Amino acid sequence: MTHYGCSPWLDRFPKSRVPSFPRHRGHLERAVVVVGGGLTVCATAYAFAAAGIGVAVVEADRIGRGTSASAAGWIADDPGVTFVSMEQAVGRRSARQAWQAWRRAALDGAAVLRRLGVKCDLEASASVTIAATSEQITRLKREQKARRDAGLDAPLLTARAVSAEAALASGGGLRGRDGATLDPYRACLGLAAAARERGVQFFEHSPVKKITFGRKAVDVRTAGGTIRAEQVVVATGVPTALFASLQRHFWFRSAYLALTGRVPAKIRQQLGTRATVVRDSGDPPHLVRWVDAERLLVMGADRESPPDRLREKTTIQRTGQLMYELSTMYPDISGMIPEYGWDAAYARTADGLPYIGPHRNFPRHLFAFGDSSHSVTGAYLASRMLLRHYLGELDPADELFAFTRNVR
Repeated sequence: MTHYGCSPWLDRFPKSRVPSFPRHRGHLERAVVVVGGGLTVCATAYAFAAAGIGVAVVEADRIGRGTSASAAGWIADDPGVTFVSMEQAVGRRSARQAWQAWRRAALDGAAVLRRLGVKCDLEASASVTIAATSEQITRLKREQKARRDAGLDAPLLTARAVSAEAALASGGGLRGRDGATLDPYRACLGLAAAARERGVQFFEHSPVKKITFGRKAVDVRTAGGTIRAEQVVVATGVPTALFASLQRHFWFRSAYLALTGRVPAKIRQQLGTRATVVRDSGDPPHLVRWVDAERLLVMGADRESPPDRLREKTTIQRTGQLMYELSTMYPDISGMIPEYGWDAAYARTADGLPYIGPHRNFPRHLFAFGDSSHSVTGAYLASRMLLRHYLGELDPADELFAFTRNVR
């Protein structure tokens, strides 16, 4: 039986261990209010609290049970768009800085989870982006050259190496070295627990109704009261109705994911090392990784987000499509029934990079919107950038993620 509309990260987590936070009621004053409840919010709350800043988090539903719990559970060392396209959009120097910032975030984000002892099945994992057709091979070689010309690491794998590692026929692949896999829901809860230990107050079932700002403070009105702060951080992934004027910067899309049942041991032995995350060069691309070393997860079939009334039907259809496409990659699993099929909504910007930082029309606001990388690296990247914005200690690369960045 397939479980549709629910990720395995949520479904397998013991109900008795799901944390519960109170609703916000009355008046509260803090230095910073963070709106949202996903990985970016929890990482940001922890980063601010570790810097000695008083934080309150308000989430409309439950902590960690939104888009973060629908993720593929991959820490990628690249931003999910080609270097060639990014170079065309922002120039070589800026593209290199963005690439380097993403790689540092991948390494540092994993290091923070390890240091905090967050139990989220974190495992270091290499990745490979493969090419199958002659056109894809040409693009892959162009991508490698562009990265090397910019001084970035870009090892090219031969077709034989890809076959040995991932049991896939291809014309070669580009290696990524510094990624990892994890359970994104457990990672979110772990960061929330670490933030709470440092004094962060979390409120669930507390939707924000209105935000007003003045010269010295911002007031966040929830269904149960108000919170006054110096700054509000809005990290809801996509602009909500409160920020409808910002929605023009984004395309709203959904990716789809399917997780197989347990692959028989005899078949698993024929499917490579099972330690590598594989991404193909399709449009949209597929992402394939192993879960528990026994199940295959495939992500892809991206499309414009359907209306809510069609969401369930679309998820069922796309799950079947993904399982078929996975079987064309690994014919030995043909006929397997997926255990889970679900969707993951996201917002995409024109150049593929998220917007992180202030917007001139919203004083005392900081935003984190538009991560379309299909990895969770952007959560840690945003947490550090948002803290630097608050402290006024920006890095040169931070401007590349600003609303004011120049796109050619």
